[in-house]
Amino acid sequence: MLDLEHENPASHIYFSQRLRLHFLDWGNPTAPHVLLVHGIHDQCHAWDWTARYLSSRFHVVAPDLRGHGDSEWSKGGNYSLMDHVYDLAQLVHQQNLDPVTVISHSLGGTIASLFTGSYPKLVDRLVIVEGVGLYPRFGNRAPDVRIKEWVRTNLSLAGRVPRRYGSLEEAANRMREQNPHLDEEQARHLTIHGTHQNEDGTYMWKFDNYTRLSSPYDITQEDMRSIWECISCPVLIINSERGYPHRIGQDDTLQHFKNVETVNVPEASHWTHHDQLDTFLRLADDFLAS
Repeated sequence: MLDLEHENPASHIYFSQRLRLHFLDWGNPTAPHVLLVHGIHDQCHAWDWTARYLSSRFHVVAPDLRGHGDSEWSKGGNYSLMDHVYDLAQLVHQQNLDPVTVISHSLGGTIASLFTGSYPKLVDRLVIVEGVGLYPRFGNRAPDVRIKEWVRTNLSLAGRVPRRYGSLEEAANRMREQNPHLDEEQARHLTIHGTHQNEDGTYMWKFDNYTRLSSPYDITQEDMRSIWECISCPVLIINSERGYPHRIGQDDTLQHFKNVETVNVPEASHWTHHDQLDTFLRLADDFLAS
């Protein structure tokens, strides 16, 4: 495990659609740029081990998606894919990260693939770890069904009370229940950065519960395939043998990428970059150097 004790990346704020969004900058600004994009209910510190490893050779930037980590929550709870893509485009533009290599996970993989296909000249290389592919929520359901489901989920979230934990250890144990591959050091590090302490001394996860809400109108499966086909840079897709269903690279989605390499990592869950860190870093290293 890489030692993170003495690492201190700079914390910065940028604005997108009037939201105050947060990112970490690991320095080395004259080196080639690498953007690390986390998944849903995660946060930028999920990449700390990867960022530490890459920061001596690359300028590494890791944002918190809107509604996650230390970024502001969206007014009204709007977290569509297009909003996330806009935030990413704003960060790349404002921080002059063109050209950039993007390394992404889960929802971040979906966002990164849409950004790369929309702006193929801005991205040198794309790594997608367990990226969400043609998930059923992107399907062609009847409009009234989509709207009613969206209203029903909104009502449910409005009455939802976020769970509180009596200690960091309790929250970290909950994280390890979700991913038993995490060791105690990883779980504690992610919990410290992924929670805030309430006035009564309890702890809560930082992410907005409304990030669970799917927009009734977002990008269609057909449009997503078309955007993937616009990606011109080399692409590395890393999936896990014990990962989630509906991943990019499965279900005939691989055919929509021109220059792509895929790897399935054994003994890893959806969080490949945590479960098999050394393997993930080796794969990413070889790809970036190729």
